[in-house]
Amino acid sequence: MRRTVTLVLVIGGVLTSGAPGAQPAHAPSMETLLDTGRTVLQQAFAYPEGTARIVAQRLRFPPGSSTPVHQHATPMFAYVLEGEFVVDYGTHGERTYRRGDAIVEAIDWPHRGRNAGPGPVEILVVYAGADGVANTLVAGATSATADPPLD
Repeated sequence: MRRTVTLVLVIGGVLTSGAPGAQPAHAPSMETLLDTGRTVLQQAFAYPEGTARIVAQRLRFPPGSSTPVHQHATPMFAYVLEGEFVVDYGTHGERTYRRGDAIVEAIDWPHRGRNAGPGPVEILVVYAGADGVANTLVAGATSATADPPLD
């Protein structure tokens, strides 16, 4: 226990050394982008059973492009790196996500995203899924494991 406390104090000292309230330019920093147990539609989520699998993708959407109607079977974190992306959730309405927005996308709810802006959109997505469980299923797809690179 003493060793753990000492390590925490040493690390804490490194992160907070210098003048009170000031942090050196070379010091590490941390910013929480999202801390939630609910999706953008306020759904509670759980991870699928099975062998865990994390998939991270960087999606790019040129102006005017869109996704097909699709849904996600696993929790998916999305962070908008660039641009403005509009997602239509049907009866839940449309939401616009801009650079710096972080969300957990709707689960088992059909939706469609589009780049309605003049420039490109880039989104980092991270799926918290399991082997053999599709992260994304396009409406009308014949395969239960369809997994195209979508939002």
